[in-house]
Amino acid sequence: MTGTLWLAWRQQRLLILTGTLLVTVCALWAALRRADLIEAIGGYDLSQCKGWNGTCPPQAYAAMSESNTGIRILGTIGLALPAAIGMFWGAPLIGRELENGTIKVVLTQNTGARAWFAARFGLAALCAAAFSAAVAGLIAWWWAPISNMSDGVYWYDPYVLGGSGPSAVAGALFGLAAGTATGLLVRRTLPAMGATLGVVLCTAAVLTFFRRDFVTPVDRITPGMTPKQLIGSAWSAGYRYLTPDGAQHPLENCLYSGDELRRCMDEHGFTGRVHKVYPSSDFWTFQAIDTTVYLLLALALVALTAGLLRRRRLG
Repeated sequence: MTGTLWLAWRQQRLLILTGTLLVTVCALWAALRRADLIEAIGGYDLSQCKGWNGTCPPQAYAAMSESNTGIRILGTIGLALPAAIGMFWGAPLIGRELENGTIKVVLTQNTGARAWFAARFGLAALCAAAFSAAVAGLIAWWWAPISNMSDGVYWYDPYVLGGSGPSAVAGALFGLAAGTATGLLVRRTLPAMGATLGVVLCTAAVLTFFRRDFVTPVDRITPGMTPKQLIGSAWSAGYRYLTPDGAQHPLENCLYSGDELRRCMDEHGFTGRVHKVYPSSDFWTFQAIDTTVYLLLALALVALTAGLLRRRRLG
């Protein structure tokens, strides 16, 4: 390892080693807790536990509840990774060199600004992707035996939808790119870290808040007073009433049950009820949307950083 790559390793090795240690600790913890879970539920038939309407044996339910807590903790770590990587890795990547003036020394060693940036950012991006992929994989692996069961962790919970899958890796790369660009623009590490936190959290909040606007839910239509289909592992998007012309009306028009509901539906001319849901297969649709958005933003920020490095005087 020589040249700019060796310099990038030397300057980032503490972060790389720290990240490796933390991921290793998470892996050992998840492996031990998952082994306990498998042992506890191994003798039970869990086929009836699936979905919100599922019923589980008390002992199996207790083991799953305990494991769900651990999955949520690991999922929270996965959700926090993009912001942490952006703050503690991305923001100082260039910002600290500019703030301390040490970039002048780097650029006098026959190293161009873009080559120096490519080596530093490339190594950081590789490690950020590896760390986030490892945590995302651990979350999915631990969750898989008890996925979408009873009142546990479901596919649409942020711990799984945001903390696992390709979107988690794309989010980490976005966080790194956002921190790097912010460090270059602000030129001071601590303010850049704060700004990066705000950018990453706001982006994640927008994706979370508008997520269901990007995908059309499936309509489960129940004619008349026929009992509604059980929700199972689907993500509910609300109920509506249906009229013969196919129009859907707010649930607030008939907030009753039994005979009162029948009379109310007759008065309004409602011929059925509609339950709007996102089936569990939409997990990959939401993943694809989040991954695309994060990657496009990351590429735009990397291009911005490279362009500024070429045009701006870095002394």
